[in-house]
Amino acid sequence: MIKVLIQVAGGSSERRIYDERTLEHKETRQSHQPFPYPYGFILGTRAADGDSVDCYIITHESLQAGFIVECEPIGLLEQDEDGAMDHKVLAALPDQQVELSQELLKKLRNFIYGLFTKFPEINITVGNILPREEALCHIQELREIQNEN
Repeated sequence: MIKVLIQVAGGSSERRIYDERTLEHKETRQSHQPFPYPYGFILGTRAADGDSVDCYIITHESLQAGFIVECEPIGLLEQDEDGAMDHKVLAALPDQQVELSQELLKKLRNFIYGLFTKFPEINITVGNILPREEALCHIQELREIQNEN
């Protein structure tokens, strides 16, 4: 299980920005399109760039921004941002079955590419959805990086 601080409720365009170390709310930003699923970051992770691991919780349940939820990693969405790996963990709530389908991949790709149309200076590439084992390895690697700092 992982703990995710929700920054954006599914269906919302309002993104709350937090200090990822203290979890203090810093500001709220508006996106030009709503997020398809609740989105946030995994507590206790830290990548080389200093950010926590981002996570989409694939559910239609209402998860409000500012809440911490426990969920299970189910996959890893490959994403490259300006030549740097910026993969996103896909997670599900306990006891919910989620299929990592081509339809889900298409929905996430369309959202991400649409989101970055406002930032043409950033080159984004969304790859495939990797299996659960890849997500677990990714999280573990970034927990190890955090523990080294």
